[in-house]
Amino acid sequence: MYADQGRIDASAYAFTHGVRRTRSTLRAWQHEHWRIMRRWTAGSALAAFGLLAVVLAVSALSSAGAEAIPHEPPFVTGNAADIAGILGHNPLLLALHAMACVAGFIAGSSLPLQADSHRGLSRWVHEHGGRIAVAFVVCATTFSLSAQAYLLGDRLAAFARFLGVPAALLLFAVLPHALPELMALFLPLAAWIMASRRGE
Repeated sequence: MYADQGRIDASAYAFTHGVRRTRSTLRAWQHEHWRIMRRWTAGSALAAFGLLAVVLAVSALSSAGAEAIPHEPPFVTGNAADIAGILGHNPLLLALHAMACVAGFIAGSSLPLQADSHRGLSRWVHEHGGRIAVAFVVCATTFSLSAQAYLLGDRLAAFARFLGVPAALLLFAVLPHALPELMALFLPLAAWIMASRRGE
């Protein structure tokens, strides 16, 4: 019974501590939001350019031929199903990145506060929850980016051969669309990485 009470108290403390930290973070945000956003934007831009560089490298190694081009946008006129597909896939990917970052934040900030009320393996998990969360987010993000880089690089090579233009030129042509979208995708990841490195 006392052990259960201790766990309840630890959970309540972790929740209260998290609420206080969230309030202080929001107050800091109100005063320094431009400085914080500049850091996050720079981090997300770095990740976006890194992904595009890997996509270009994959396209140079790809054996995809022009005959691999499917009859779909941008080579034919799209329809409502194509719009729905884009609107469905992009927010889903953004939500997955954001959820991984939120899970990492919770594991890194609240689990260590509850470690004293646990024993054995459960205590070890609570004590090292932050590191486990970082490892999980790194692995999930690496898998996601590797899959994206491979698929995009392969398609870039096929499109470039179909159009008879260098892959680098085609990639440069889509930058006005690709760069803001990728930066929006990587913004929560950049924010979480910067905060976790500062112990925030």
